Amino acid sequence: MAMLRRLQASPRHLLVCEKSNFGHDKSRHNHLVETHYHNYRVSFLIPECGLLSKELKSLVMEIGPYYSVKNLPLHELITHEFIHTFVQKGSFSALTYNTSIDEDNTVALLPNGKLILSLDKDTYEETGLQGHPSRYSGRKTMKFIISIDLMDLSLNLDSKKYERISWSFKEKKPLKFDFLLAWHHTGAEESTMMSYFSKYQIQEHQPKVALSTVRELQCPVLQSSSLAGEPEEACSALELFDWLGAVFCNVDLNNQSHSFISTYCCPQPNTVLAQACLCTVTGFILPEKIHALLEQLRHYFDEPKLAPWVTLSVQGFADSPVSWREKEHGFQKGGEHLYNFVVFKNAKLKLYFLSYFFTVKGTRRWKRSHTW
Repeated sequence: MAMLRRLQASPRHLLVCEKSNFGHDKSRHNHLVETHYHNYRVSFLIPECGLLSKELKSLVMEIGPYYSVKNLPLHELITHEFIHTFVQKGSFSALTYNTSIDEDNTVALLPNGKLILSLDKDTYEETGLQGHPSRYSGRKTMKFIISIDLMDLSLNLDSKKYERISWSFKEKKPLKFDFLLAWHHTGAEESTMMSYFSKYQIQEHQPKVALSTVRELQCPVLQSSSLAGEPEEACSALELFDWLGAVFCNVDLNNQSHSFISTYCCPQPNTVLAQACLCTVTGFILPEKIHALLEQLRHYFDEPKLAPWVTLSVQGFADSPVSWREKEHGFQKGGEHLYNFVVFKNAKLKLYFLSYFFTVKGTRRWKRSHTW
């Protein structure tokens, strides 16, 4: 029985599918986007479209910038000057890179001012700070999580708590990491980030944008009235989710006998799109930028269009210590945590499907969200 309980409590992947409309009081689309902090890639697909509108293309090209800085001491992220300059005056995100969540020490700074450390046992004990065991540890706990609220610390920089954390990061266990940084702000100059970290190896980056037109694309038939699909009439949300993954990865959908790479084929029933516009943006992308993209796609059908729907897909960093909000993230098989919107043509109802995929620990049953 003990073995069975351990198996039932082991981490597993969970896919949640919902239907709602953007104008409903209980719609969770804003909350889901805003609390998925560390985004690696955003893609959208517009059926029966050969050229992006000027507004959408301009929005894509203005997503950046973000920054990389090498060997940044961790204590730099808890100074009063840093908190006052960045955390209190905008939405600041930081994430260690070139680190593996299941093997290395990793750190994330969330836009709400929470600093999250995922540390191995030796490093955790050497810091002398209080945390808790990782939910993704096995029988023997080898990883620990420390959470520090920078907004709370900034209220009293003379407190013993702040002095202890500062002493730990500066003297007891100095830690340095390579970080990705991004900052959403109003009224500040873009050069602020570069000048503040000028004594370190900091570089500015622009996200990579890949824009293409896919022709003669097999596409599942989807009905806005049914998440589960209808036999011989429409595919399910899960089948569409799989198909989108194949399209975004440029997988051949022909399922030819001589192909040893993929045997995947488009689910039935399906149709053939004459053309579809596919855009993928890769970098360190803030939730505010994704929210702006989703808002633009929401209004795609304000004018008559041939497309039955448009879709937006967002992937998080596989080695981020959190997925949504402050929920701990574990790599497991692939580190996936992602979500996908399908916005339907019905201009009156503004319907959408929402699917999100992540790793969950424990046996708790997840309550299905509001369905419009």
